[in-house]
Amino acid sequence: MSLRVKLCGVSRLEDALLAVDLGVDAIGFNFVAASPRRVTPELARDIAAALPPFVSRIGVFADERAAVMEANARMAGLHCLQLHGAESPESCARLAVPWYKAHRVTPEFRPEDVARYHAGTFLLDGHAPGMLGGTGKTFDWGLARRAAAYGRVILGGGLTPENVEEAIESGRPYALDVNSGVESAPGVKDPDRLEEFMRRVRAVARRGEEP
Repeated sequence: MSLRVKLCGVSRLEDALLAVDLGVDAIGFNFVAASPRRVTPELARDIAAALPPFVSRIGVFADERAAVMEANARMAGLHCLQLHGAESPESCARLAVPWYKAHRVTPEFRPEDVARYHAGTFLLDGHAPGMLGGTGKTFDWGLARRAAAYGRVILGGGLTPENVEEAIESGRPYALDVNSGVESAPGVKDPDRLEEFMRRVRAVARRGEEP
């Protein structure tokens, strides 16, 4: 099974289109009010409408009301919600839109914590006090391999072109979530860094296919 890549914090059409050309599988739109990468539902809709079929549109929310998330999903054509707050398993289960939970890997995190959500896919993200995501902080990628006992792991948190090969080999994730590691400013992706990131992801994939 090939490794998937999600580019998160997209706020410009040109970044989204370049990502697709480079082989990115999913585009993430941040709707969290406090985020410097926040986009409006209208902007997300316009960018999403320009994407080709088979590219997933993901909406990032944190402790938002279900009705708001579902309305934004309809307007922007989102396929899935990424929940970055303190959402309970019960509130997640009531959502009418597909979702997965992001878990910040604090010193107290245990891989079995993700099992409370009874979801087949989840994201592990770096932790920085006062930040919900886009922290640029890495963590022990070996935890991702252990957490895979409970479902498909999306590995995020401080991924860059310089460390992504080690992250893949250490964590063996189902997918990668990259954001600040390929930016020149919050919400502005650096074409050279994004291209180099994807080149290195493909290099690891090719090594894995060698007999």
